[in-house]
Amino acid sequence: MPGQDATWGREWNAAAYHRVSQPQVGWGKKVLCGLKLRGDEVLMDGGCGTGRLTAELLQGLRGAGRVVGVDLCENMLATAREHLRRQFGCRVQLVAADLQHLPFEQAFDGIFSTAAFHWVPDQKQLFSSLLDALRPGGWLRAQCGGGPNLARLQRRIDHLTSTRKFAPYLGGFPNPWIYHDAATAAELLEAAGFRGVQTNLEPALTVFENARSYSEFVRTAIVRLHLEQIPQETLRAEFVDELTRQASTDHPPLALDYWRLNLRAERPG
Repeated sequence: MPGQDATWGREWNAAAYHRVSQPQVGWGKKVLCGLKLRGDEVLMDGGCGTGRLTAELLQGLRGAGRVVGVDLCENMLATAREHLRRQFGCRVQLVAADLQHLPFEQAFDGIFSTAAFHWVPDQKQLFSSLLDALRPGGWLRAQCGGGPNLARLQRRIDHLTSTRKFAPYLGGFPNPWIYHDAATAAELLEAAGFRGVQTNLEPALTVFENARSYSEFVRTAIVRLHLEQIPQETLRAEFVDELTRQASTDHPPLALDYWRLNLRAERPG
């Protein structure tokens, strides 16, 4: 269960995530398009994963600009290191750290993050840590899951976890995501000390080409912590297969009802 072990849930299947994370990359590119960079900034990519968007961020900077990619998962960082170092060299640094307890003080001109904040259990501590890592006048531009994100899938997961087959392993298991509405997110940012706060929700329905791609995505990017509670691979496969079967009857079929929460804020100068 979350909290029982400091290392619980940290490690992802980085190779699989790098392969299936095109939806996250697409959302992140939209956030990147809104950045107005001088080119010489020192930036942080918070929850950098395998570095696909870190590369895009680095390409938006001139030679003097640098990016520190931060992630809690060593597997993700190893893949990011392989992906980034050859092209960007010393312009990128990768650090294993908890976003709730960043080892930085007034280090960054800006912080960029996508598809990460909803995995962080203590949201107050998260935003306080991010504020401390920014220089006066520094900015935060982020996107994560919010509002009714994956509500249909969550209902199906909740039902499955209560069935006789899965309840012994998942009964009482809490969904590991926090999805704020825009107003709550704004209140948390302002309470942490951010100013110029702007938040909004937008739908991002994501449709998969076939059952295999849907199944692999859900297994890798959404229910991995649920599956860790189930000891037999045959049962883990049954869990994902049932979610996939139900999704195949939707209109459109094999779709995930994603909603993205956009966050903009600055540290006072």
